Amino acid sequence: MAKRSEVLEFAVLGLLHESPMHGYELRKRLSSQLGTFRALSYGSLYPCLKSLVHRGLIAESTDPAEPGSRRSKIVYQLTADGKEHFQTLLGDSGPAAWDDETFGVRFAFFGRTDADTRMRILVGRRGRLEERLDNLRGSLSRTRERLDDYTLALQDHGLDSVEREVRWLNELIDDESSTQPSQLTTDSRAQGPGDTTKE
Repeated sequence: MAKRSEVLEFAVLGLLHESPMHGYELRKRLSSQLGTFRALSYGSLYPCLKSLVHRGLIAESTDPAEPGSRRSKIVYQLTADGKEHFQTLLGDSGPAAWDDETFGVRFAFFGRTDADTRMRILVGRRGRLEERLDNLRGSLSRTRERLDDYTLALQDHGLDSVEREVRWLNELIDDESSTQPSQLTTDSRAQGPGDTTKE
């Protein structure tokens, strides 16, 4: 599973790829666009930014203070190395990209991701959820009679949520297959979540 800090770095690089931003604007975009970071604090964001600056992936510049403000703001922007690193991260389609913590963030940047990588991630995510469905159904059939109505309703809700996401993924995979035909799309149906081989 990808660490939360790695997912945050990926998201920050992706947003800065669009345009330079202040820390406040970055936090706002991370919270509003990428639901994974709704509870993101500055205590998590600024160490991430500092690390990216230290590694030369982003650079800081100072924005002149606005009228009435005593402080100038720091603007963060992607460096050439940062752009290259982000492109490398976009190409990663292994199991970490299918995780609950990571998938939504990866999906938010699918517009910049190549078609074959998108397909690998979608198929991997579907495989992961199909395994979860099997486990949930098996567990529910064994314990249904012992559960009270509220616990049972919660279990059914969880099952329904996973089934809906699998249907949604099937639609996305079908759309990708029809708009971006390639050998991968034909082979990917057979690829399970344990197969991390890149084509």
